[in-house]
Amino acid sequence: MTSNTAQSTSAEVNNGVNVEALIGAREALEAAPEAAQFKWRAACEWVNGTHSRSTVNGFFGLGEEQARGRTFTVEADHPEVFASEDHAATPVEIVLSGLASCLVAGVAAVAQHRGIQLRSVKATLEGDMDLQGILGIDDEVRNGFGAIRVNFDIDADASEDDIKALVAQSQKRSAVFDIVTNPTNVFVTVN
Repeated sequence: MTSNTAQSTSAEVNNGVNVEALIGAREALEAAPEAAQFKWRAACEWVNGTHSRSTVNGFFGLGEEQARGRTFTVEADHPEVFASEDHAATPVEIVLSGLASCLVAGVAAVAQHRGIQLRSVKATLEGDMDLQGILGIDDEVRNGFGAIRVNFDIDADASEDDIKALVAQSQKRSAVFDIVTNPTNVFVTVN
């Protein structure tokens, strides 16, 4: 972590996060908690082999259906060492990317709110996985990550302690960190 002990005032700070709008949304949802119930959606189609394409567009929130101006796509595949064609990142790499993106966004939002000017934020993630589980070699081995390590390199107008506090608050409020670190009920059906 790199830091500069000179503290910027919030009027001078521009990390690209509209904190006033976030606080306004928080206050509105505090007054109408039913509007805070969101349903995020993704649809996925098999392309070929282990290659798939997911699309994301609408979601439910603020008491009604919400549509975006465009559809986003995320492709997934597996590397050639798994007898695949390596058209895209693996699903587990996409999970790491989602965790990184959520934590980095949180750092930016918290820094903006605390009046800390960021110059750069980089997160590097590494997840350990024993493939004996997913390959059916050993049923005692977990299919998912055994551990994930997140390393931040942050250059900001803040002390090292302030930067650590940014990361801690981001981690505390991260939806993806919560998803990865806590059990989630998943219901699978077939039509």
